[in-house]
Amino acid sequence: MDSRLQLIDSHAHLDFPEFDTDRAELIVEMQQAGISNFIVPGVSATHWQNQLKVVEQFSCFFGLGIHPWYSDALNIVNQLDSLHALLATHKKNKQSHLVAVGECGLDKLHNSYFDTQLKVFTAQIEFAIEFDLPLIIHAVKAHEEVLKLLKVLNPRKKGVIHGFYGGPELASRYVNLGYKLGIGGLLLNDNAPKLQHTVAQLPLDAFVLETDSPAMAPKNSRNCRNTPLILPNILQKIANLQKKSAVLISEQMFSNVTQLFDL
Repeated sequence: MDSRLQLIDSHAHLDFPEFDTDRAELIVEMQQAGISNFIVPGVSATHWQNQLKVVEQFSCFFGLGIHPWYSDALNIVNQLDSLHALLATHKKNKQSHLVAVGECGLDKLHNSYFDTQLKVFTAQIEFAIEFDLPLIIHAVKAHEEVLKLLKVLNPRKKGVIHGFYGGPELASRYVNLGYKLGIGGLLLNDNAPKLQHTVAQLPLDAFVLETDSPAMAPKNSRNCRNTPLILPNILQKIANLQKKSAVLISEQMFSNVTQLFDL
């Protein structure tokens, strides 16, 4: 890899148990590949303790949030209270690497408790406003609802639409509101022409790089576990689609993520 490239994975769940056996070794490999840091999103109260241990051990950045898949927890009100308290604690701590609220959002593939998802997502947007933090947003088949909430509540710091897979029109609606689009391994799939067209058409300041590790491994990958080591491949694909140099793309992606999350 070109030594001039500097990459940050804006969305990697390296706290998950899939990495328990080789986390330290993987992070060394990432650094050797030019991946200088990564952001670990939060997903639920049951995950936060281990997440914060990993964050402290490896001095990486992180978000705190409740993923929509966990919005149906019986103790969800208590979880929101705990989330608010944790955000307040880390926001006061000048040494904390907290950079976002999330992963939070809406997912209609888990539709049986969608009303609860709406309430939990709304609460987290309000937390982002209170603590002046950007959002890491999960949006699956619920873009109209997500866009409506973002317009109505209108947080000052915007955020990223993680795992974006839509076309140019939907992309532009988010970008026009000030949000970045998280571009990951889906871009490497041969059956993703819509996303590839979006990436080819939109300005480079619309994107940040991500992997969603350990999920979302490219379909042509030999491994079922995804890792941030695919970031250079995503970068090169963007360079090919935009017909620009990988170094230029790298510089813009690095600028996008550092400005968005105030790194």
